[in-house]
Amino acid sequence: MSTSATPTPLTTRRSSNLHGTAAIPGDKSVSHRALIFGAMSIGETVITGLLEGEDVLDTAKAMRAFGATVTRDDDGIWRVLGVGTGGFMEPDHVIDCGNSGTGCRLIMGAVATHNFATTFTGDASLRSRPMGRILDPLALFGTRSAGRSEGRLPLTLIGASNPVPVTYTLPVASAQVKSAVLLAGLNAPGITTVIEPEPTRDHTERMLKGFGATVEIEDTAEGRLIHLHGQPDLTPCAVTVPRDPSSAAFPVVAALLVEGSEIHIPGVSRNPTRDGLYQTLIEMGGDLSYSNEREEGGEPVADLTVRHSALRGVTVPAERAASMIDEFPILSVAAAFADGVTIMEGVGELRVKESDRIAAMETGLKANGVTTSSTPDTFSVTGHSGNGVPGGATVAAHLDHRIAMSFAVMGLASEEPITVDDAAPIATSFPTFQGLMRDLGGEIG
Repeated sequence: MSTSATPTPLTTRRSSNLHGTAAIPGDKSVSHRALIFGAMSIGETVITGLLEGEDVLDTAKAMRAFGATVTRDDDGIWRVLGVGTGGFMEPDHVIDCGNSGTGCRLIMGAVATHNFATTFTGDASLRSRPMGRILDPLALFGTRSAGRSEGRLPLTLIGASNPVPVTYTLPVASAQVKSAVLLAGLNAPGITTVIEPEPTRDHTERMLKGFGATVEIEDTAEGRLIHLHGQPDLTPCAVTVPRDPSSAAFPVVAALLVEGSEIHIPGVSRNPTRDGLYQTLIEMGGDLSYSNEREEGGEPVADLTVRHSALRGVTVPAERAASMIDEFPILSVAAAFADGVTIMEGVGELRVKESDRIAAMETGLKANGVTTSSTPDTFSVTGHSGNGVPGGATVAAHLDHRIAMSFAVMGLASEEPITVDDAAPIATSFPTFQGLMRDLGGEIG
């Protein structure tokens, strides 16, 4: 599990002059996929820069349970000896995905077209999240499931004995649903097609091509069509995991808010389907500059420099939401210090993440003296600009790593310290967060 029974409070205080180089961990989305595709290949996949957070380590354990050999060298290189497409074996124990909705949903897709049963569980947060949006398209392949209401874990997935290819239109913009369908389509005959009316993260398509699958993508009037040719022999390859832009968001916003700050982040992902927060921060007046743009492991990366800036409120359009869905909590912290109102549109998906992130952020922001408002699909924050954010409250993280880190960052620039009731969930995605922020000069602990 990703959290201990005993909460671990974390308090942050007003800081000054954040400086230095921030060694951000590897991208979580790419790390999950590298392990899964390596396990579905024939031969050895070598992974450099894998995120060693609890979420990804749980996916590694799952791949071992399905028959792949997953090891870590002393120098941090990970090796996956795969079993090939369709080669997964029935696990002899329950698959515990901890706190990871991404890992759980991708693994469900990967095993959905294997003729055996798999039982999934997770921590309290993951068990509360509905899986119906994944189970519905997987049922089209012939997969069956039995679990709690709305597909909540614990849940048993019974793989299709004679899977068929499907054509599926995403009802909501979700890279997890898209990826689960494509992973299921790997072990189905013929061509599986996913139609996404709005673009979402494209790590799965990029990696499918890198491992030798035939993927055809076309843009049409009805949206982006992704055609996957099923039952390929995936070829192992070397994967260099870029630094995670979602994790980088926390020191980036901290540097923007704390006076006198300048930090550098090398090798961070610049995947355009993940760039929404950074585009928004620049629109708000943030001093962000990129250099040494390049490609590593099929993903665009660059070195980022961030300097303290006076921010202004903006409207974030709904069509940008998919490219920054995990970053709205930390954006709302940036908005609390901006001049004017920041309006975030199209954020209804936040209500079914690790927690109801809109409700959690609203409660915490208000407790620290910030005015907010929301609807089911919008979230607005009124910034304090030169007046300073009062702070001084203890906020509930709700077992959500991004909520915990967002309020930890807020405390670095608020007038009074802010305490997060439980920082343990941070280890699921950013185990080095506290040490990294201290090294930059943050008053955290």
